[in-house]
Amino acid sequence: MKKIALLGSTGSIGTQTLEIVRNNPAEVQVTALAAGSNIALMEEQIREFRPAIAAMWSETAAEELKIKVADLPVRVVSGMAGLLEIANQPEAGMLVTAIVGMIGIRPTIAAIKAGKDIALANKETLVTAGHLIMPLVREYGVSLLPVDSEHSAIFQSLQGEDQKQVERILLTASGGPFRGKTRVELTEIPVAAALAHPNWSMGRKITIDSATLVNKGLEVIEAKWLFDVRPEQIEVVVHPQSIIHSMVGYVDGGIMAQLGTPDMKLPIQYALFYPDRKPLKGKRVDFFALSTLTFEPPNTEVFRGLPLAYQAMAAGGSQPTVYNAANEKAVSLFLEGKIKFLQIYELIEGAMAYHKVIDNPSVEEILETEEATYQYIRRTIS
Repeated sequence: MKKIALLGSTGSIGTQTLEIVRNNPAEVQVTALAAGSNIALMEEQIREFRPAIAAMWSETAAEELKIKVADLPVRVVSGMAGLLEIANQPEAGMLVTAIVGMIGIRPTIAAIKAGKDIALANKETLVTAGHLIMPLVREYGVSLLPVDSEHSAIFQSLQGEDQKQVERILLTASGGPFRGKTRVELTEIPVAAALAHPNWSMGRKITIDSATLVNKGLEVIEAKWLFDVRPEQIEVVVHPQSIIHSMVGYVDGGIMAQLGTPDMKLPIQYALFYPDRKPLKGKRVDFFALSTLTFEPPNTEVFRGLPLAYQAMAAGGSQPTVYNAANEKAVSLFLEGKIKFLQIYELIEGAMAYHKVIDNPSVEEILETEEATYQYIRRTIS
C-alpha cells in the first residue's frame, strides 16, 4: 500500500490525483490533505479519503473546517506550519506537491529531508530553487518524479537509456488559444478568450500562462534542473494536436517520444506508481481519425514569455524567481481586468531589468526577491 500526502488537493491536479486514488483503493492511501480556501470541497475530500491531517492555508478557513469535520478523527492545521507538519508526517512515503506558488518550496525541502519521494506538480519549486532542491534529492537519495505532462513525457522517454547520451530535449507546446495571432490582434484580448485553451482543462493561472507561453518558459527552466541539461539543449516545438507530449533526442540521431491523448491523469498516475504502469480508463489515440501531426517553431517575437525565460536562465541566480513572481502578479492583474494581455510581458521584462541578481540565493532570499518583485509591480501599476 503506497501512502501519499497531497498538497493542493482542491485544485485541478489535486482533484485528478484523488480520482486516481479513488480508482485504486487497494494500492494507494491518502494520509494528509492541504488546500488554500475551498472549505466545502476539502470537507468532502476528508469525508471520503479520511486523512489523519488536513491543512488550510488560511487560519480562518482552518477554524471553520474544524467545526465542519468535528465528528471525524482528523486534525486540522493551517499556514506554513501546517504544510511543514504534513511534509514531515511519518505515515506518508510520498509528497504530491500540486500546490501553486513558491509556498511549495519549504514543504518540498522538508519532505526530501524526511526521506520522502516527491511527485512534483509545483513548477515554482524548481524554477526558483532548483539549485537547492536537486542537490538535496541526490544527498537524501529520494526520487523526484515529474507530474507535468511534458516533463513526465521526457522522463518516460529516458527510461532504459543513458542520460549522458542525450543530445537535446524537444519540449512540445500546444501554442495555446492565440497561436498564429499577431501582436496587433492581441492588444485587446478579453480574459474569457485567454481562458479558452484548445486542448487542456487547467486552472485559470496556468491557462493564461499557456496563452502567453510563459508556462513553456517555466517548463524550460524546470527541465534544465530535472534532467541536468544546458538551456541550449532544450528546444520548444509547437505541436497543436498535443498528442506528442515531449521528446528526447540522442547523440545517434534517434528520438524517443511519449504520445497520448491530452489527459493529466496519465502523468499523475505514472508518478504515483512508478516504475509500474497501471490500467487507466480514458480515450486512446486513434491515429486514423487523427491522420495528421503538425509541428512549427514558436513565435518568440509575439509570445515573449519564452525568450524572457531563456534570459532569466542566462542570468541565473535569483532572476528566474523574478520571472516567475512578476508573471504571477501580472496574470493576477490581467484576470482582474486591471491590465491588458500584452502588459504581462511588459511587467515581467521591467521587473527583470530592475532586479539586481543574487547568485545562489537561499530560500529566504528567494522569498524576499518574490516580495520585492511584487512591490515593483504594485509601484509600476499605481
